[in-house]
Formats: sequence, structure tokens, C-alpha cells
Amino acid sequence: MKIYSWNIFFRNGKLERAFEFIKNLDFDVLCLQEVPDEFLYRLQKLPVNIAFAPDVDRVYPDRIERNYLVILGRHPIVSHSKFALEMPYQPLRTRFFVQAMRPIHWSRVRNRHGFFADIEIDGFSNPVRVFCLHLTLAHPEARRREFETAMREYNPHLPTLVCGDFNILDTPFVAPFNWLLGGRVSDALRYQRERIEFEKRIAALGLVNPLSGQRTHLISRQLDHILISKHLSVESSRVVAERHGSDHYPIHVELDLESIPIESRQLAEVYTN
Repeated sequence: MKIYSWNIFFRNGKLERAFEFIKNLDFDVLCLQEVPDEFLYRLQKLPVNIAFAPDVDRVYPDRIERNYLVILGRHPIVSHSKFALEMPYQPLRTRFFVQAMRPIHWSRVRNRHGFFADIEIDGFSNPVRVFCLHLTLAHPEARRREFETAMREYNPHLPTLVCGDFNILDTPFVAPFNWLLGGRVSDALRYQRERIEFEKRIAALGLVNPLSGQRTHLISRQLDHILISKHLSVESSRVVAERHGSDHYPIHVELDLESIPIESRQLAEVYTN
């Protein structure tokens, strides 16, 4: 079972190449973030199952642009649901910084969401739950709260994938954004703290990060994730070498469904009946 996740970048200047990449990609599940409205329309014409929800509304002085979270699947999507994410408070320094970045298309944002879809996979008594998330580019506490909001919909007894751009800023080059965007000074200085705490949290949830330590972004490190629940077995994982106009690299995890014990496949039935 082939899983991909990719933030395609809302200002992607090579959307035709991005579309051809997706069109020709061999996937079972593909999660996308920052999908522009016109690109969503093209994705809806592909011969695959699709579910989507608002990612964020970008508010410019003269217009509002909506981006979407999208899940594409070769298997039936039996249900899906979105949930609102709390907008973090912006101190004065953050408002000034966003205003200063307007020439490179930064904007105010609103109407942020995450969502999940339940996908019917052969061999499982109940669907596999797939989350598609785009956590805020703000500071660690805001991202922690958003992740915990998503995990309210997580059942540790069921096979689950948690995909998306988590925006964890854990290198000296990008960590100052943690303070500029509303965090504490220590969030910039102790730049590995968020990563360490996040890895502990996902371990406590029974999730694993098969792409741990790999670079998924042009100027940062691992922003993009495909987290796998303990019911699923990872055969391979990799970062795709070509960005196709995005600032993020697509990421890929392949699952070995043949090696999953039959009792793990049946847990879904036990805990949902």
C-alpha cells in the first residue's frame, strides 16, 4: 500500500508539472496541502476517489484566496469529516512581521481546518482512518494545540495514518520564526525542544515516524510527516527528489499489508461494534 503526502505550495509556479506528477503517480492514498481552488477543480476530474476540506483562507487587501486539504484514494472513501483549528493570538511583533512580509505574498489567515477520511482497505474489517493536516506556521504551543485537536478523532485501537505538513521548526536557521510568530524566546533558542517533545508524544500515542530525520523542505528539515499506527507495518520510506515547483518535497511510505497479523486487522471490528 503506497502512501504519499505533499504540500504543493499555494503559489506554485509549476502547477502543470505538479498536476502531471500527481496524475502519473502510483499511489493508494495521496494527501495534499495548500491546494489552490483552481487546482482542486482539476483534481476532481481524475479517475480516483477524493475528499477535501478547507485548509486556510488567505486574506489580502483586495481578495481572499482559499486553499484546501485533499485526500485522493484508489480505494473507496466511505466518510470524511473536518474540524476547525484555533487561530493563535498574534502579538504586535507578529502583526508587524506579517505586514513587512506582504511583498512576498504573506497574508493574514483565517478559517483553518484539519480533516480525516475513512478509507476502505481490503483485508481490514473497518476502514483505515487517514488524517490530512497542515499545522500552523506560528510557534510550538500553537502547533501542539492543533495536533491535540486532531488527535481527539484518533482511536489508538484502529489502523491510522496521520499525514501532512506539521511546520516543526527545529533548525537554527528557521527557529527564530518561532519567536517572530508569537512564541517565546526559548522557542527560538532551544530549537530542538519541539521535535523532542513531538516525538515523545507520538510514541505515547502508538504512532511511528518512518521519515524521522530526513529533510522534506527546501530550507528547513522535516516539516512533512506520514505517521503510522502500530497496526501497520512499514516496508519502505523515502523523500521524493523532485519538488515540482513547491518548496516541499513529496514524501512516500509503503506499507506491507501482508505482514500485518490477522488480529490487528480485526481490532477495528472489536472496538467499533
